[in-house]
Amino acid sequence: MPKRKQEDRRVWRVWVDTQRRVVSFHEAPGYQMLEFRSYELFQSCIDGYTAQRYRYQ
Repeated sequence: MPKRKQEDRRVWRVWVDTQRRVVSFHEAPGYQMLEFRSYELFQSCIDGYTAQRYRYQ
């Protein structure tokens, strides 16, 4: 299968707590899940939270 087809099926997720300004790469109770089907959008989101000085766990 071509590499592009495999990437099209990938899903990237993060969980975000906007009150405590924390981003988690694992499911966390009380956090909102964000799901991305494009790696570029996922990276853009991470860059945005970094610019806002969110903490990662």
